[in-house]
Amino acid sequence: MTIPLRALILKDLRLFFSDRRAVTMSFVAPLVIGAFFGYIFGGNGGKTEASRISVLVADQDGSAISRAIFADLKASQSLEVKASAADAAREAVRKGTATVAVVVPKDFGLDAGRAFFTPATKPEIAVLYDPSHVAEQGMVQGILTGSVMQVVSREMFGGATGQTVVKESLRQIGGGDAQRPLRDLLQSVERWNERSQTAGASEHTGLSAGITIPYQIREEAVTARTGVQYNGYAHSFGGMSVQFILFMGIDVGVGMLLMRQRGLWKRLRAAPISRGLLLGSRAISAAITSMLILLVVFGIARIVFGVRIEGSMAGFLGICLSFSLMTAAFGLLIAALGKTPEATRGLSIFVTLIMVMLGGAWVPAFIFPQWLRTVTMFVPTRWAMDGFDDMTWRGLGLSAAIGPIAALLGAAIVFAGLAVSRFRWEASD
Repeated sequence: MTIPLRALILKDLRLFFSDRRAVTMSFVAPLVIGAFFGYIFGGNGGKTEASRISVLVADQDGSAISRAIFADLKASQSLEVKASAADAAREAVRKGTATVAVVVPKDFGLDAGRAFFTPATKPEIAVLYDPSHVAEQGMVQGILTGSVMQVVSREMFGGATGQTVVKESLRQIGGGDAQRPLRDLLQSVERWNERSQTAGASEHTGLSAGITIPYQIREEAVTARTGVQYNGYAHSFGGMSVQFILFMGIDVGVGMLLMRQRGLWKRLRAAPISRGLLLGSRAISAAITSMLILLVVFGIARIVFGVRIEGSMAGFLGICLSFSLMTAAFGLLIAALGKTPEATRGLSIFVTLIMVMLGGAWVPAFIFPQWLRTVTMFVPTRWAMDGFDDMTWRGLGLSAAIGPIAALLGAAIVFAGLAVSRFRWEASD
């Protein structure tokens, strides 16, 4: 490293660390915001207490079936269920104080029982939901469907309502051969109900407990290494580091525009300093600062929040280095294409936020539609985020880091090439 290049790099680093406020924001901001997003998206290994969905139930029926449905929903660990009047429940959903409201209509128990055995008109349960919580509405509707099916079937095969409905249905069925299978079924259910009523509770088996889902689910989180748990903090710290380091790259570019505006370029042009040396010194100092921020943020994340490099350490360092170089080249490109510092800063922040958003730094990219996920493969921040995920909680090897490193270095080369070709010593050039 030549003496002028080393002097310029040390000058940039001293200027950066002399501004305590800038240094504090560069390190503290990604840590604080990353901790918040990590906690919201699952914390360490999903150990953070899950938020329960607020559900109001308006029981206008008051039957044994509707009361049992309410009790079954209330027992769900995913729901926070409270009783309410129908109008009050609708108003709560409208104001956003409740996510979903379930309104059980009058005579629901009898009508559901009739529809269970015969092609009678099916009663409707109204599900009122906040349109901004469509996913929660689908979850509540699934739990409600299971509860209704189990409660109604249990009541039909052993409850007082079931006996009433079976007797009523038998009276309505004609004596023709076409109805004989249904009549035989209802007569068998009637005999079952009579036996269940006269027998002891210990003999109530089988369908007396209602129709339930005929399987269980065994959950297994799969990563590259056995025993590795998903850590929501890993993604959030990577995302916030990417965002704020890119903001630091904006400061590098805008700082160079300020130097040109103040006439410092003219002085440097008079000295024996080439364009490549000047741009190279700014790029190297920015890359060193970026690398330092990444190592400090992930180091603190390891100590405080348990974020581990479960994959290749060499791959992780390679992604950090390639992203740092890409950020430095991005800052040079801002300086090369920008006109005035004021206008350039606003546009650069907008472009950076788009890159961060499309890269999956705020929310994981798998939430995006398929077409958008395809588009984001051309955004360098997407490769950075995928690389950090692969090297941290996914626990993948060095081979998984080659693609992100190549993409980030390619973006750095393109940005740097454009910056060198478009750089002007003076605004009037």
